[in-house]
Amino acid sequence: MNDAFEVIEGDVLIDAGRIVSLGAVDPPPLTPVIDADGDYLLPGFVQTHVHLCQTLFRGYADDLALLDWLRTRIWPMEAAHTPRSLAAAASLAAAELLMGGTTTVLTMETVHDTDAVFEALEPTGLRAVVGKCMMDADPAVPARLLERTQASVDDSLALAARWNGRANGRLRAAFAPRFAVSCSRELLEAVAYLSRQHSLLVHSHASENRNEIALVRQRTGLGNIEFLAQVGLAAPHVCLAHCVWVDDREQALLAERQVKVLHCPGSNLKLGSGLAPVTEMRARGIAVSLGADGAACNNHLDMFQEMRLAAALQAVRSGPGSLTAREVLAMATREGARALGLQDEIGTIAPGMRADLMLVRRGGAHLSPDPNPYSTLVYAARPGDVRTVLVDGELLVRNGRPTRCDTVELSASARREAVALAARAGL
Repeated sequence: MNDAFEVIEGDVLIDAGRIVSLGAVDPPPLTPVIDADGDYLLPGFVQTHVHLCQTLFRGYADDLALLDWLRTRIWPMEAAHTPRSLAAAASLAAAELLMGGTTTVLTMETVHDTDAVFEALEPTGLRAVVGKCMMDADPAVPARLLERTQASVDDSLALAARWNGRANGRLRAAFAPRFAVSCSRELLEAVAYLSRQHSLLVHSHASENRNEIALVRQRTGLGNIEFLAQVGLAAPHVCLAHCVWVDDREQALLAERQVKVLHCPGSNLKLGSGLAPVTEMRARGIAVSLGADGAACNNHLDMFQEMRLAAALQAVRSGPGSLTAREVLAMATREGARALGLQDEIGTIAPGMRADLMLVRRGGAHLSPDPNPYSTLVYAARPGDVRTVLVDGELLVRNGRPTRCDTVELSASARREAVALAARAGL
């Protein structure tokens, strides 16, 4: 996945967590060797929109449109989270993500107790940019989620002071105002200013659903993207999930301001939100990357499925080949790194880059005869084909199993916490 999109036969030498060389490699004596056995080595996936805290909500919030889904299921469950249930959700999600080849995520958590998510992620080895959800202006949210504006800003800054750059830079913090419907102008303007002052990403939702857009227009007199631009949240460090309903003028604004778009086709389908104009946005030069969204609206965190859906849905919209398999794989790796400002660190296999890598088996019947690696990886492969995953050169998945956790124990703990959480939420 380098600039020339080369497919290279050879080896990769890693030292101190970074790629040293590739091709014909002569490893130094006593260097540990992973026998890739002719399989595909590619950069780890970079999922740019997830909600780790919602992993315990899987199966509790089906068959609803966005605003009803939020108000009757998601917000009550997020309000009912405890540090223990948040840790269980984040740990379970990290295992699922790593086993499926995802090595980096941009995640929006709930309003409270986000330290518990950072603490749970640190030992997993997953690379993550984490934001505390910010909500100060929506009377429809439970009391525990409705913040005072200054308290929301102060809590986000305090989290960044504690966590940004921890674990050798593997963990970073972001501002995460939920969306324009639940945030005051004052909060959004503060985030716009402070994110520049502190060099932090901004992670939010925008134009996912027509009813959401109507609410924003009713309150502000502006379209969603226009309003975000007016408050200062249309800039290269701003990452907006979905952007399903963006017209030509809004797309031009996104392109002009270099806003990053986070495409979540599985979630958009399940919530009935619509089909995002990905081919048009990419044609304008907008960086569009991929994410599974949360397990409450997908209901898995499978990047292989998101790649396949992304390509297939644009074929329906704009014709077969309008979004090729190679382009989709780039969205899942290179474009994700670009969205997070990490394009010089991850997303490609090249000397000097961090060794965030995965091996995908080539021997399965469903992968044969395998004449084209991009086609195989996007249209045929699935998470069970991932056999090895490294982050910073450390082996986190071996033979398809995590090296740092027991998935049976994680699943059992998650079930217990989910039942208790649903009871607290009154579901």
